[in-house]
Amino acid sequence: MDFSLVTYKMLLSTLSDQGFSFSPVEKFISGIKGKTIALRHDVDRLPAGSLDFAGIEHETGIKGTYYFRVVPGSWNERIIREIAEMGHEIGYHYEDLSFAWAKLRVKDRERRAEGKGQRAKSGDLERTVVNIGIDSFNQNLEKLRKLVPVKTICMHGSPLSRWDSRLLWKYYDYHDFGIIAEPYFDTDFNEVLYLTDTGRCWDGDLYNIRDKASGVMPGTLTTEDPSGRKIEEKSEGEDYGRRERRTNTDYSDWKVKPFIYRNINPGPRNAYPEPFPRFHSTFDIIKAAGGNKLPGKIMMTLHPQRWTDRMLPWIRELVFQNMKNMAKYFIVKMR
Repeated sequence: MDFSLVTYKMLLSTLSDQGFSFSPVEKFISGIKGKTIALRHDVDRLPAGSLDFAGIEHETGIKGTYYFRVVPGSWNERIIREIAEMGHEIGYHYEDLSFAWAKLRVKDRERRAEGKGQRAKSGDLERTVVNIGIDSFNQNLEKLRKLVPVKTICMHGSPLSRWDSRLLWKYYDYHDFGIIAEPYFDTDFNEVLYLTDTGRCWDGDLYNIRDKASGVMPGTLTTEDPSGRKIEEKSEGEDYGRRERRTNTDYSDWKVKPFIYRNINPGPRNAYPEPFPRFHSTFDIIKAAGGNKLPGKIMMTLHPQRWTDRMLPWIRELVFQNMKNMAKYFIVKMR
């Protein structure tokens, strides 16, 4: 049964048998020689499931990174501390532009109710939201740091939000907050295979809004491949303000500049350049690992709430995720 703890143990065992080591994001970004997998866990909800994952990994000497949101469905101080005590890295799963936008909308409604005018004009809207968002980011980061050390952060996709929180780093530098890495910015996905179980499968790009290695922000960047021919790269992010399509995004004016992912043979389902493979099920990855058909550097993102051996929660997650995938598919198509 896929997306069960039994299957997860089988995945870890097979990868270990094939000579892969596992690393928290902090150490992976700093550079590790040999066959290595950055093991990243996004604790979107049901943190008890993440504690089960952390225990399974701890029993076999595996260390990974757990990114916690600050919303009630994810935030659990006891579990955060317990996972950290096992030797796993804890990071901040930030979504502060979504928080900022919600706060700004409330203020806007209050101002209009009082007859004090309208919201900021579209030209000022982006910076207004970012300024509120960076205060939120700093406060939430310090809240988490009161429990455990935090050296890396990772954006939470917030699929229903119009704002991608990575926009913070156009105006601010996360290194100034004592952060050494953000996986979407500091991983060269031209060299690292990115695998994510977003959508409760490993090839869910049709309904994957932001958790992608194919770009960071909206826009089009024209560059050259090694042969010298021009190629066009389109990122898969979010539109801002009035949702107008941006073009020629080269990040030259950003405080933090991401690696640019270059797929010189783009296609509707082609997320990785050759020889990076694609997989649908966890068993596909296990088979490829057993056949020594995986590249030497991998970043694997898992959402522990999707993995369980209990039948009723397993069925509930399957049904819920299928419904969510349908909704996200139409959101992607509309954008």
